[in-house]
Amino acid sequence: MRQIDVGEVTPVIKELCMAANYYLGEDVINKIKEFLDKEESETAKEVLKILLENYTLAAQDKMPICQDTGIAMVFVELGQDVHLVGGDFYTAINEGVRQGYSEGYLRKSIVADPVINRVNTTDNTPAIIYTDIVPGDALKITVAPKGGGSENMSEVKMMKAADGLDGVMDFVVDRVKRSGGNPCPPIIVGVGLGGNFEQSALLAKRSLLRSLDEPNPDQMWQEVEETLLEKINDLGIGPQGFGGRTTALAVNVCAKPCHIASMPVAVNIQCHAARHKSATL
Repeated sequence: MRQIDVGEVTPVIKELCMAANYYLGEDVINKIKEFLDKEESETAKEVLKILLENYTLAAQDKMPICQDTGIAMVFVELGQDVHLVGGDFYTAINEGVRQGYSEGYLRKSIVADPVINRVNTTDNTPAIIYTDIVPGDALKITVAPKGGGSENMSEVKMMKAADGLDGVMDFVVDRVKRSGGNPCPPIIVGVGLGGNFEQSALLAKRSLLRSLDEPNPDQMWQEVEETLLEKINDLGIGPQGFGGRTTALAVNVCAKPCHIASMPVAVNIQCHAARHKSATL
């Protein structure tokens, strides 16, 4: 049994919060360059060039890629042979978020009550934390800040089995169409299929963590992703909603078993600032 003091977690979370907001992943940057080379709209090309310049400046000056530095989502893979000591694990995570958002000059966007007492918590806590128990004696932490503009364009629908694959694809494409330029395209579309109401949403969210360089391990769903991407880019929304064929950079599908009476489908849209950084203790 390996012991990890939760005091080691706080500085890791702090650095991940800042790094995720300053440095965009190479997979996203390379994908934008790929679409830039085949984009036909001059306006769209100019927007993509500006985005690439913004990423360079953010990394160079250690400034946020976007002014909306997001709600802090923390995905934890906790090895079953790890014993956490020295305090409360989730408190240590939230302290790391507080330090990262304060010392990194990142916008604090969390209100204490969702409806009545919408007062800012002033430190971007509490984080949203998902914990999976996995084999081994390591602790992997991924921080994925998620902006409100793209999150607001997301949706869960309890579909009928009779709707089939065509119904699923129609729903996904329609969700993107109704979103228009609001989620700051080019977007990444996370699709969660199966499970139940809440698991489908989590599957869609988790699918956004998959690298854009990494194909779906299931050949069937890989083909569905490719078809959906083509349909979405045929909408003509384009970068930042100014038109063009680069509305989405990728569609990531994650599917799980579900009840015979259900077919849950969730769409979680991510803006071009697909921010997430990981560390392993």
